[in-house]
Amino acid sequence: MSHIVGKSAYKSLEERINKFPQGAPPSETLYKILSILFSEKEAAYVAQLPVRPFTVKRAAKIWKVNEVNAEKLLNRLAARALLLDMDHSGTRQFMLPPPMAGFFEFSMMRIRNDIDQKLLGELFYQYLNVEEDFVKELFLSTETRLGRVFVQEGVLTNENEVRILDFERASHIIKSAEHIGISTCYCRHKMHHAGHGCDAPMDICMTFGNAAASLIKYNYAREVEASEGIELLHRAYENNLVQCGENVREDVTFICNCCGCCCEAMVAAKKFGMLHPVQTTNYMPEINDQSCTKCGRCMKACPIGAIEIRTDEADIKTMKINEEVCLGCGVCVRNCGKNSIMLKRRNQKIITPVNSVHRTVLMAIEKGMLQNLIFDNQAFGSHRAMAAVLSAILKLPPIKQAMASKQMKSVYLDKLISAKK
Repeated sequence: MSHIVGKSAYKSLEERINKFPQGAPPSETLYKILSILFSEKEAAYVAQLPVRPFTVKRAAKIWKVNEVNAEKLLNRLAARALLLDMDHSGTRQFMLPPPMAGFFEFSMMRIRNDIDQKLLGELFYQYLNVEEDFVKELFLSTETRLGRVFVQEGVLTNENEVRILDFERASHIIKSAEHIGISTCYCRHKMHHAGHGCDAPMDICMTFGNAAASLIKYNYAREVEASEGIELLHRAYENNLVQCGENVREDVTFICNCCGCCCEAMVAAKKFGMLHPVQTTNYMPEINDQSCTKCGRCMKACPIGAIEIRTDEADIKTMKINEEVCLGCGVCVRNCGKNSIMLKRRNQKIITPVNSVHRTVLMAIEKGMLQNLIFDNQAFGSHRAMAAVLSAILKLPPIKQAMASKQMKSVYLDKLISAKK
């Protein structure tokens, strides 16, 4: 009987996780991961939680318990980084984050003894690197990407320095963040336990804002000033790590400093490069064949293998960049000892969602899941949450608005869109 109850609880939790655009395809490995992170009782409770942020009062009402007991359970879950514990204009709110970027990563962002991290790391490796359904779903299931790459600022020309926008700079994200949290890199920690680790810096994973505040509160991140954040950014540059952060212009919640061997985004970029699993920068490297000595340093440094040496019929060697795969990170520029590579602006401008709500709405529309953001637990959302979603929809291009309207079959939404025109 307990086996049936347990499977039912974890199945319910899996279904709840998959109400969000960044879900997790079901598999036996996923259920093993969830059983390590959540008890059966916790899984059953968490499966009932709303998609949007909620208060203790809301959770107590959903669970049909008093607020004291509801808060105790929420505190326990937040203390294990399974929920985010956030302050919103003086009101304490909780949120179940998606698996990535979310509670999968949080579980490995510090050394802990309350769970078997070696087993968990091995299961993550099986689920993400062997089975691959999760990675394909995470990086390739929507036109709007979860993550985007930041250019390495130190290699920009004076002209590009003038033209680069603030949201394209990792340094600006760090300097403008209200909270900065530094944690152990989930990807390299996981790979270490799975026997595939590398020697890139570990304590260099960055979170910002409310997400950082929650992780700092429960010792999953250490709080640092912007000056130390900038120092760590330059350390990442020196180690040829790629900055991959949330694909938004405002209130970026994370920047990962990624190696090509361990980090999910870079591994996906190597496997599915032409599909652009992460959004590129607005830059593309260009090689000066006249000064290039074909030493191959740029090729070795490229984290996704986008550069190769080609030999023509006359036995003349040239360095070639696969522009369909290149992320535009600038690592190759940094590693060229002859200054034979420079970044140029891409011909096609990259469009970045305004904020997390905008990005999530876009991803939900593209996956046919918009109703999960507007209707939750068979109840209409709060006016504030509804307004945020509708505001994001009204900022979309006409074709996306039409898709949203079709999904919702909403006369109200049709009228709002028509009024905007």
